[in-house]
Amino acid sequence: MWRPFFQPYHLIIVQDGDPTRTIKVPEGFDYELYNRNDINRILGPKASCISFKDSACRCFGYMVSKKKYIYTIDDDCFVAKDPSGKEINALEQHIKNLLCPSTPFFFNTLYDPYREGADFVRGYPFSLREGAKTAVSHGLWLNIPDYDAPTQMVKPLERNTRYVDAVMTVPKGTLFPMCGMNLAFDRELIGPAMYFGLMGDGQPIGRYDDMWAGWCMKVICDHLGLGVKTGLPYIWHSKASNPFVNLKKEYNGIFWQEEIIPFFQAATLSKDHDTVQKCYIELAKQVKEKLGKIDGYFVKLADAMVTWIEAWDEQNPSSASATTATTATNGPAKK
Repeated sequence: MWRPFFQPYHLIIVQDGDPTRTIKVPEGFDYELYNRNDINRILGPKASCISFKDSACRCFGYMVSKKKYIYTIDDDCFVAKDPSGKEINALEQHIKNLLCPSTPFFFNTLYDPYREGADFVRGYPFSLREGAKTAVSHGLWLNIPDYDAPTQMVKPLERNTRYVDAVMTVPKGTLFPMCGMNLAFDRELIGPAMYFGLMGDGQPIGRYDDMWAGWCMKVICDHLGLGVKTGLPYIWHSKASNPFVNLKKEYNGIFWQEEIIPFFQAATLSKDHDTVQKCYIELAKQVKEKLGKIDGYFVKLADAMVTWIEAWDEQNPSSASATTATTATNGPAKK
């Protein structure tokens, strides 16, 4: 189903779980496949920052990719159709979102003013109409919504059938629950912040990997003057995961998020934190100091955040000092 949309692009497949299992990739794709043994070989001791037996392992692919734009998708997501019955090219819409500016500093009631058929509404300041560079494009899902376990349990038959033809910028100072199953970002602008944390095997929490990355990313985007869009494109989320398994994974997070969210809402970064890496290291320090009081897990997570940046800079030496909002450009994708 994805072949006509993905075949022109380079794929990175990060194998979750048993590395001895053989993944069969259909012919005709340009791809790299990494399992846990590969991650250990490439990162050495720093492989400890990559989650095992959890979808959070996908962020290893972000680290080793050499492309400007990244699109990440789950294995149970299929091509959706718009209300006219036409198959949606999710990747194309994500790139459109990333290539045009965001409006994080002032909300436009007609949604994305840069889309065809829209514009800035009366009263929108002319000084802000150039917008900001877009770092992240957050897509949505038809069919199975991205619900937490308690909501899944009380609404087991609920399906999302509403197709809303809109893209909007998440305002500066506003956090949101980022979902990693239909997500694109500009790796040169925000890549080092897209760490999906320590989840899964051996950890006391799961299913918070993408949201943790989203909270860190949003604080950094706000600080560096970058934008985040949400809305189109849609994918078809084909199956609901087991709510009882999910509850075991989410249990601690459901309690902890009531303190995690205020932490990120209050987090501040200084002018000296002028690169994504510097911002992220400072956030890690604050995580250890403030969230470490909740549970020792956050001390471990903060250390892993630092390890992630060290590993990122080793794999991407040219980006170690260049990932800033002022020097990054929205040029064409690298071949």
